[in-house]
Amino acid sequence: MKWTLPNTLTVLRLLAAPGVAVMFLYFRRPWADWFALTLFISAAITDYFDGYLARAWKQESKFGAMLDPIADKAMVVIALVVLTGYSGMNPWLILPATVILFREVFVSGLREFMGADKGKLKVTRLAKWKTTAQMVAIATLFLGTGLDFLEKGRAPRAGEGDLPTGLTPADMANHVGLALIWIAAILTAITGWDYFRKSLPYLRDHHDA
Repeated sequence: MKWTLPNTLTVLRLLAAPGVAVMFLYFRRPWADWFALTLFISAAITDYFDGYLARAWKQESKFGAMLDPIADKAMVVIALVVLTGYSGMNPWLILPATVILFREVFVSGLREFMGADKGKLKVTRLAKWKTTAQMVAIATLFLGTGLDFLEKGRAPRAGEGDLPTGLTPADMANHVGLALIWIAAILTAITGWDYFRKSLPYLRDHHDA
């Protein structure tokens, strides 16, 4: 394996995945939220540039092709675990998160079972949109957790009292984030079914052919 820039970016993205959770161990909130958000966004950006640079510079490699989807899945899975914990186990977040986690585990197991035939399950354009939707939704939810902690961790400002003042920035970020994660979950389920449907011819026993 050559340590090209695309491969280095992929490895850094993989290392950033557990780094998101580590932020909450070493920093107090809301600093942990802001650092996790910054780290997650930075890693998500590398998801575009490592593939683009590998193709542009003709530095595509088996190592990069193997590690790239692993890094993406690790980022999404770890971030969702952190978010569900700090959201107070909100069922409106747990359900789409469960769909996403189930699909990622299912498709990974399916690819492993297919072995040499896993190349037949090529990444579709919808699957790329699914990954993008997941990244944007998670980043928005991290923004919401940080803003929510800021708003609830201080005394009300003058004029706030108990009067309804409409949606706060935290409310808006959380609502938008939840809507996006549901959209991502739907896209995730559709792509998972698509992969399963395409794999059926390779899962039949010889006597069933």
